[in-house]
Amino acid sequence: MRERLERHQVWLYLAAIIMGLGLGLMRPDATATLEGGLWPLLGVLLYATFTQVPLGRLAPAMQDWRFATALVAGNFLILPLMVGTLVSLLPLAPAIRLGVLLVLLVPCTDWFITFTHLGKGDAGRAIAATPLLLVLQLITLPAYLWLFLDMQWARLALGMPLLSAFVGLILVPLAAAWLTRRLARHVAPARRLVEGLGWLPVPLLAMVLLVVAATQIVGMQGLSGVVWQVLPLFIGYLVLAALLGWGLGRGLGLASPVARTLTFSFGTRNSFVMLPIALALPEGWQAAVVVVVCQSLVELFGMLAYLRWVPGRLIPDR
Repeated sequence: MRERLERHQVWLYLAAIIMGLGLGLMRPDATATLEGGLWPLLGVLLYATFTQVPLGRLAPAMQDWRFATALVAGNFLILPLMVGTLVSLLPLAPAIRLGVLLVLLVPCTDWFITFTHLGKGDAGRAIAATPLLLVLQLITLPAYLWLFLDMQWARLALGMPLLSAFVGLILVPLAAAWLTRRLARHVAPARRLVEGLGWLPVPLLAMVLLVVAATQIVGMQGLSGVVWQVLPLFIGYLVLAALLGWGLGRGLGLASPVARTLTFSFGTRNSFVMLPIALALPEGWQAAVVVVVCQSLVELFGMLAYLRWVPGRLIPDR
């Protein structure tokens, strides 16, 4: 049942967004109540997701040095430099540029595993890699934002609201999840709690998307031009990420399932973790939220294409 839920999560998310948009347009008076519950909902979502990440298992991700080298080099060197260079060359407004950087610079740590499994990748390596991906992105994201943003805009955007969102909605749930997993090793109720929380990320993320769509639709009216600016960028990113996974996999002689795992990691970005940061930006930076939501939708449909293209044509069994 849980695997079926994860397999059809794309359509659940799309339905949630459509329902949220309809609610926001027809009942804008009801969105204030929904908005008040968004931050607790995001906190619970991230806590439930982080409890499924084996945070104490960094060593297994490094045992296959060729896979680990390709994973780290692609996610934290090649792709960030490619994205940062491209964004700096495009005539994008500061809020749009920040949104693109937030959503494309760091890799996914949740549905990356699901799509790897469905796309005939190595799910075991994907699970082992998630703590490494999570730790490295917490370190590298601030450095890359500082590097690629103009200092004037960086000081404005990366102020106290964003710092508070980062600590309250990422570091605190992360620490609570680590403590829960530690207790689960020795305490049966904590172990059952972790197992039960494994059912929550998909429905909770659907609820978050519904609330975001309902509460942001009024403010997003008139920002449709933002979508058309970033849509080709996100589609092009998915193509380049897949080709990078294919190239590194072939260059390092990785087995087909391992190369597919690499490709799905490069293609999936951590949009829902970046969403609370985008929502915490100051007034006037709302376009960043549009960018993050748009990328998550493009990625979801892109993963449906990956599921057929990657194992079928790009990286077939040898």
